[in-house]
Amino acid sequence: MKSPEGQAIERTTTVVIGAGHAGLAASCFLSDRSIDHIVLERGEVANSWRHERWDSLRLLTPNWQSRLPGLRYEGPDPDGYMTMGEVIEFIEHFAKVSGAPIRTGVNVTSVRHADDGYHVTTSHGVVHSRTVVIASGACSQPAVPQLRDAVPASVGQVTPFSYRNPAQLPDGGVLVVGASATGVQLAAELRQSGRPVTLSVGEHVRLPRTYRGRDVLWWMDASGVWDQRYDEIEDLIRARRLPSPQLAGTPERATLDLNVLASMGVELVGRWAAVRDGRALFSGGLRNVFSLADLKMERLLDTFDEWAGTEGDSAEVGPPERFPATRVPESTRLHLDLGSGEIRTIVWATGFRPDYRWLDVPVVNPKGQLNHEGGAVDRPGLYALGLPVLRRRKSTFICGIEDDARAVIGRLAGYLAVRR
Repeated sequence: MKSPEGQAIERTTTVVIGAGHAGLAASCFLSDRSIDHIVLERGEVANSWRHERWDSLRLLTPNWQSRLPGLRYEGPDPDGYMTMGEVIEFIEHFAKVSGAPIRTGVNVTSVRHADDGYHVTTSHGVVHSRTVVIASGACSQPAVPQLRDAVPASVGQVTPFSYRNPAQLPDGGVLVVGASATGVQLAAELRQSGRPVTLSVGEHVRLPRTYRGRDVLWWMDASGVWDQRYDEIEDLIRARRLPSPQLAGTPERATLDLNVLASMGVELVGRWAAVRDGRALFSGGLRNVFSLADLKMERLLDTFDEWAGTEGDSAEVGPPERFPATRVPESTRLHLDLGSGEIRTIVWATGFRPDYRWLDVPVVNPKGQLNHEGGAVDRPGLYALGLPVLRRRKSTFICGIEDDARAVIGRLAGYLAVRR
């Protein structure tokens, strides 16, 4: 069999795109069901962890939550947080013990429907498969707003993909845009390096690192919040767009919120709304933004308390806690002259998005997101893993992939069974 371009076509039942934790989990369950498959990876195993993360980053989840099918963290620090090197080692080890049929350095350039399946065109040839699992990740590229085009050339611009550590930036002030996990971590690191830091704050999710003596993600897990299914969530679209919570994985298990940053000397301003005559214009209303985040945190803590009092064991945790409201600055700047030299670098911590430019199947909506129902994409034989709230609230975390992969590969196997 040959492609229209005359290339010889390899055949397999399933192609998995991506050899991160999601793609490897898919491979594990495909092997368990004796479904022949290959895993294609554009770079190396755990490629994004190797090349698209900053030096000091640690997982947000405690080590005891680090698990993949048949593999659990067994090290000496269960309450710690893996460094990037440890994450890479963990995923590499899983790839070896699972025996995943991985082909590294293979770039997928096109997936299109053909015959009874799909033609997957790669830098190493064409593969025909009856099914495809898209596990290329939700964070394939930074989501940077068009505002960047109006920034003066004298101001450097970086994203979390290109940022590694403060030493790579020029001396002088830094404007960090975005106050999710990435934004608050980078703002803290840059401020600790001695630089003046301004943080542009929009919608965010505030959480304490620990609550009642336990890691807050222990509460998410134990109370069942993390296991809430996609078809039980009232506003699924909004849930899938929520920014990552303001957390950091530090040896001290310290909370990192806006109050902490303000105490460090980070200047808080509103959401960056526009650029006019070389000036960044920030929205007002920080008080409302802070109040909303505080209210949502309080409601979540109420949920934890209710669970502890009815289904959990209150004797295993400390007494209920409440935290000071986010402090509103006495005065807040509404504009900043980008040409004054005060800001030398902008760090765009404005989120990430997937990259489906190679997907020649009409399953991507105008916002660049896959149309899928619990991981079953809107075309027969096409599936996805590793996306926000794919099947549960914990879907994008390493500890959430096992349940998702088992279910999605189960659906794939059922599809193959009825089409024999």
